[in-house]
Amino acid sequence: MPWNAQDYPQSLKNFNPEVREKAVEIANALLQEGHSEGSAIAIATEKAEEWARKRDIPIKKPS
Repeated sequence: MPWNAQDYPQSLKNFNPEVREKAVEIANALLQEGHSEGSAIAIATEKAEEWARKRDIPIKKPS
């Protein structure tokens, strides 16, 4: 099931919206390549966090 800005994995709920969007983009691409949802979410989370760190973008929403 592809995700979007309004419908995304629960594990991304506390992410900064910009980082969440990147994770959703990556996860959707991984799903199209045949990864399972669990695998796609795990990989996308790691890659989106890495992407954000390289750009000095906060990963989590401010508390």
